[in-house]
Amino acid sequence: MTTNNPSNFNQDKSQKQNFLAIAVTVGVILLAIIGFLAYNNISKAQQLDLTVTELEESEKLRGEMETQYNQALADLEAQKTTNQELNAMIDQQKAELEQQRTKIDGLLKNKGKLDKARVEIDNLKTQASGYLAQIEKLKTENQALAGENATLSEEKNKLSTDLQGKLAENEQLASAKAKLVSEKEELSGKVNIASVIKMKSVTAVGQKVKGSGKVKDENSAKSVDQIKVCFTTLTNEVVRPSTEKFYVRIVNPLGETLAIEDMGSGMITNKKTGEEIRFTKIEELDYSNEEAQSCMVWAPSNPSFVKGDYTVEVYNKGYLSGTATFKLK
Repeated sequence: MTTNNPSNFNQDKSQKQNFLAIAVTVGVILLAIIGFLAYNNISKAQQLDLTVTELEESEKLRGEMETQYNQALADLEAQKTTNQELNAMIDQQKAELEQQRTKIDGLLKNKGKLDKARVEIDNLKTQASGYLAQIEKLKTENQALAGENATLSEEKNKLSTDLQGKLAENEQLASAKAKLVSEKEELSGKVNIASVIKMKSVTAVGQKVKGSGKVKDENSAKSVDQIKVCFTTLTNEVVRPSTEKFYVRIVNPLGETLAIEDMGSGMITNKKTGEEIRFTKIEELDYSNEEAQSCMVWAPSNPSFVKGDYTVEVYNKGYLSGTATFKLK
């Protein structure tokens, strides 16, 4: 027969209680570990989901940006024309869009700046729309300017045509005026010629002045002190009664005109030849459409006459009206 020992029983009970406490503690620890691991896994899963979402959003935004950017480039390129100024502006706008694209691309690489990237993408769209509006405005202005230029060109052509007509008309008027002037000058010349008082006779002789003041004709060159020229006019009904000037020219045998400025010599124009000629002295005569006679004396202070044939010419109104010759021995 077996007998139970109370001490052994208590010992077994104590061991069981210790084991149970250890088991409970281990269980709590295991539960805590399992809970931590579960929470950590959930957090990682959530973080992974967030990362995936951000990546998807980033790619979505990148695609949206690329679509808008490429569309903007295509729209700008389609606006190009033969206008070099406009094309240069479009190229500048494309370069500015490229800078905006680079800026957005940098924001998309930073997951924390996706909101800013969205804003800049909207700005890209607004920027592209603004460029197109700017181009359209410039084209409208260019068309208006082209219209104005066409109008100005038409007006210029009209003015040029009118000017050519006026020039042709002026040329005709100038030609008619020149013809009238020529006819007037011709008529005036004829009138002048008709009004020239011709000489009935012209005479010239050398003279010697004696000590008593008496004068006698002399034909010896070394003895002559002065030359006397007399002329008689013809009747000319064309000329109005007035004081007429007659220019007397004495030419010596050497072909020289006897002239001294202080004694009244000067220059006249031969209206027939246009030649400038020197005259010896002017003789004025009151003319009343009848024959009249006048005489002049050429008496230099230091007379020195050469031998030979002398010629005397009398001019009225620039035309030769009479001549004479005389000889000194």
